[in-house]
Amino acid sequence: MEYSGGGATLSEMYQSARRLLLSARDGVARVERLASAPTSSSYSSAPLVGGGAAGDPAVAEEVRREVAQIQGLCAQMDRLWRSIPAKGQRDLWKRKVEQLSEEVDSLKETLDKYSLRQKKRILEAKERAELFERANGESSHVLRIFDDEAQAKQSARNSSRMLEEAYETGVAILHKYADQRDRLKSAQRKALDVLNTVGLSNSVLKLIERRHRVDKWIANAGMITTVVVMIAFWRLTH
Repeated sequence: MEYSGGGATLSEMYQSARRLLLSARDGVARVERLASAPTSSSYSSAPLVGGGAAGDPAVAEEVRREVAQIQGLCAQMDRLWRSIPAKGQRDLWKRKVEQLSEEVDSLKETLDKYSLRQKKRILEAKERAELFERANGESSHVLRIFDDEAQAKQSARNSSRMLEEAYETGVAILHKYADQRDRLKSAQRKALDVLNTVGLSNSVLKLIERRHRVDKWIANAGMITTVVVMIAFWRLTH
């Protein structure tokens, strides 16, 4: 016995729903294969990651339409099987319609999970693209920092070299003053020997000694001045 609704019998609706279900299953399998296909991990390919493959959105949309059609047929069949007078036939069609509804609900759940994965992939792709853009923008700033550090190190090396040269010059001047002092002492001893030999007066000897003390002060003052200049130059350069 056939029961009709809107011009189609319950059996015809069920067969149509089964055909749509098989097509929807095949579409879901295609979507899952395309979504699991390997994609490029580079930032430049980020727009492709959102879809997994070019045909994903179209296939998924077609499956959603088929699922909606099956759910509509299930709603019609649910009304029809309730009007069957024979309890055995009514229970049989109830199980068939409920099983069909469970299968289509499972397909719909799979599609919903696929949509969530796609949204997550699109979001990750956008985040990678933004990160790549920020990295490109910050690289020039990092290079400028390295350049400034290199210039600062070069300036420090130049200052250190200038300080070493000033120190070497100061040491050379001190050595020169020390040599002059030794020569003055030697000249003084020779002069005293000569004066003692010729019998010059004590006043001349005192004058020579005073001159020697003055020369000694001059030498000491020169050395002290050189040390002060070196210390001041070192502080200015650091």
